[in-house]
Amino acid sequence: MSIQLEICAGSVTSCLAAQEGGAQRVEFCDNLLEGGTTPSYGALAAARDRLWIGLNAIIRPRGGDFLYSDVEFEVMERDVLMCKKIGVDGIVIGILTSEGCIDIPRNQRLVELAGTMQVTFHRAFDVARDPQQALEDIIATGCTRLLSSGQAASALEGAALLKQLQQQAGERLIVMPGSGVRGHNIAELVQKTGCREFHSSGRAPFPSGMQYRNPNVKMGAPGQDEYSIIETSAELVRELLANAQAGLSSLSN
Repeated sequence: MSIQLEICAGSVTSCLAAQEGGAQRVEFCDNLLEGGTTPSYGALAAARDRLWIGLNAIIRPRGGDFLYSDVEFEVMERDVLMCKKIGVDGIVIGILTSEGCIDIPRNQRLVELAGTMQVTFHRAFDVARDPQQALEDIIATGCTRLLSSGQAASALEGAALLKQLQQQAGERLIVMPGSGVRGHNIAELVQKTGCREFHSSGRAPFPSGMQYRNPNVKMGAPGQDEYSIIETSAELVRELLANAQAGLSSLSN
């Protein structure tokens, strides 16, 4: 069995780098510094025209928590329909109740709207109250994949819970570790979790092409280098895949 690698891409450029590096799928997000929000129609359409690998889009109207107002939920419904119109392969969702439980009716509604598109439940799971019950509730909504760090700061720290979740889910749902998944630790994650799908950004800084740079005006956050563009690196994607396969091979030896 081979490893499946999903790349969290913050631009069409990163989507194409993920494809070049051999990833099987991208999770396309805007605003990665806020954990990802829904990309624009134009960005999704441009990505769809250029990708032959799987294209999933996050359905998240804002950063912050995962408790949404009625207006925000309407935006999410409309974004699912937009993704369906464009021909996106899958969506990535996650809605909680105020008590930290999976909001089954609202997540089910988005799954229903998705139709034939695949549906992944994202890391909203990692701030849910009871991971075992949350997993059962996610399966009940109709989602077929869970992105999780094992309710820890990184997937490596949450590896024990990820293994338990993978065993609990069995064939009902794919558990996909994400957060802090890098080339130097993905083989260890393969061995510790028993999972076969992984999520990473594979990002690296690339220098801006700007020749004139005004030193007196800053547009971004304090300390941010506005002339360094962070994008997915095809080379890092290849490294992730190679190391993951090496980790899988060592299990069978």
